[in-house]
Amino acid sequence: MTWQVEIDPRQCMASGSCAAIAPDLFAVGGAHARPLNDRIEEDERALDAADVCPAMAITVRDGERVIGPRP
Repeated sequence: MTWQVEIDPRQCMASGSCAAIAPDLFAVGGAHARPLNDRIEEDERALDAADVCPAMAITVRDGERVIGPRP
């Protein structure tokens, strides 16, 4: 199963926390971060990145269900 990873550029403040946790999943460039791929294999680090994002800009979906950030 694959997950969909999105970063809302309107919320992202380019803190770099996502890229620090998972540099093979996220990159920071310019005014905001971006996922390196829109679809990824299940990877707990994507959820960790969504959890620690100070702007809450990262959303991880499993199909239609939002699984990150976690409550």
